[in-house]
Amino acid sequence: MNWLTIVLCSIITIGTFLFMEGVAWFTHKFVMHGFLWIWHKSHHSVHDHALERNDLFAVVFSVPSIILIVVSTSVYPSAYLFSVGLGILCYGIFYVVFHDVIVHQRIKWIPKKRSSYLQRMMHAHYIHHAKHTKENCEAFGFLYAPKKFEPKKFVLKKDRQETQ
Repeated sequence: MNWLTIVLCSIITIGTFLFMEGVAWFTHKFVMHGFLWIWHKSHHSVHDHALERNDLFAVVFSVPSIILIVVSTSVYPSAYLFSVGLGILCYGIFYVVFHDVIVHQRIKWIPKKRSSYLQRMMHAHYIHHAKHTKENCEAFGFLYAPKKFEPKKFVLKKDRQETQ
């Protein structure tokens, strides 16, 4: 593989990762808080279950990544298709770490140092979960939260039930 292919594949992977934020925002706002609320509702309900019906979205989102990686490494070798699959996979990993671990405390781990960016993202998601219905929610993204979600005083929610 030459350096140009490596650079292009890196750009494709990063671009796909960033594009997935738009896909996630759109899906979260119009699908999860729309016709598939029946799955997503479990995520806005206070409970102590290890899994929730909302986790089915992670399975659905992983399918394109798995298909692209398998096809690009065995059926139709393509570094570019592999890069798209890798970008989706990287976004999925980011989502699990940020959303499920850091914000919702599904695994108890909180970074000791939290940048103002991380605090704004967490605060925006706390605001999103202040509503337990599919209507009138805001802050649907995971990588980006507008400045209006900058907390005046950030209050960390350490208990998983507080974040639901």
